[in-house]
Amino acid sequence: MSDTRKALRLRRLSRPHDGKYLFVPLDHSVSDGPVVPNHRWGGLITAVVAGGADAIVVHKGRVRLIDPAVLGDCALVVHLSAGTAHAADTNAKVLVGDVEEALRLGADAVSVHVNIGSDTEERQLADLGVVASACDAWNVPLIAMAYARGPRIADPHDPVLLSHVVNIAADLGADIVKTSMALPISRMADVTAHCPIPVLAAGGPVDHVDPLGYAAAAMRAGCAGLAIGRRVFTDPAPRSLVAGLSSAVHQGARRGAHADHPITTTTGAA
Repeated sequence: MSDTRKALRLRRLSRPHDGKYLFVPLDHSVSDGPVVPNHRWGGLITAVVAGGADAIVVHKGRVRLIDPAVLGDCALVVHLSAGTAHAADTNAKVLVGDVEEALRLGADAVSVHVNIGSDTEERQLADLGVVASACDAWNVPLIAMAYARGPRIADPHDPVLLSHVVNIAADLGADIVKTSMALPISRMADVTAHCPIPVLAAGGPVDHVDPLGYAAAAMRAGCAGLAIGRRVFTDPAPRSLVAGLSSAVHQGARRGAHADHPITTTTGAA
């Protein structure tokens, strides 16, 4: 019964139920500041859902500003970690919510952020373990937002390092892991091949790299999907962009020149 309940929630995280995922994180208002002006928030959610996102990721207070009817088949992920760009250590993350609270808010899953290589790695790993235990008790899927970030990290896109990062997430109980894209992107295949849980490519490409080509390349490298936030909410046509990304994730569609766009630059995390 326990496994069945979690499986049902995991199934909801993929609208076509194909084990592929397009998540749109909108939790940036805690770390960096407002995502969009207040009068545009409802429209952004509507556009993201209508475009075909499988789930949105928000903090607990922001859930109250979402009309449940708007979500429809789009799942809700409540993010439990927080930290701001103004902190003495911007790589530090602390828990600001728990699994029970997320369930009361109607969450389908929760997420926790961990920066491997940060000065507070020990605490963040402990927090991930605590949340994983609670998720197991409540049959709630756990998404680990796991990155290589900190003063001891020379290359956050190193595929060997990222393979270690995603396996830490798996070993500590995550069901899905989001991490940075390896560079070159073809090396992301090494990361996904060594991970026993689905890997989502984090972040939107930099401005001069086509997002649909980025998505197609990520899927070819064995990713189970994408988690793209900033690139979506800063786009003048977020519904159209999400629709294209959803197609790339769920259909493996190649959009002509988009899929063949050379991608060699660094990507930014969502």
